[in-house]
Amino acid sequence: MSHDLRAKAKAAATHSHSPYSKARVGSALETTDGHVYQGCNIENASFGGTVCAERVAIWKAVSEGHRRLKRIYVYTVDGWPPCGMCLQVMTEFADGNLEVVIGNEAGQETTRRLKELLTNAFTPDHME
Repeated sequence: MSHDLRAKAKAAATHSHSPYSKARVGSALETTDGHVYQGCNIENASFGGTVCAERVAIWKAVSEGHRRLKRIYVYTVDGWPPCGMCLQVMTEFADGNLEVVIGNEAGQETTRRLKELLTNAFTPDHME
């Protein structure tokens, strides 16, 4: 499935609206029930209005009623990892074992668990 998610994340990056950073980011995620959603980064002249590819994909999944993530693939030319805000959003919809695959143009991939990327995470359990 990682190969399929890579292709979808790379395709999503082509839709990026990134006139300021010039960094095209694409993401594809699989929910626990097998649905796949894609997202690209969408920048805004008011930088606070910018949304990362990972969050776009997550918002799409959640807006369609899918609230549990199984794995997420993040693609950039250079293989950038998700930012802290995206990791925090992932924590809302997945446990620490979420598989986060980071890929680059050369086809290199790194796979980490969410709990490795965001240690000591603030989770929904803290709100109970």
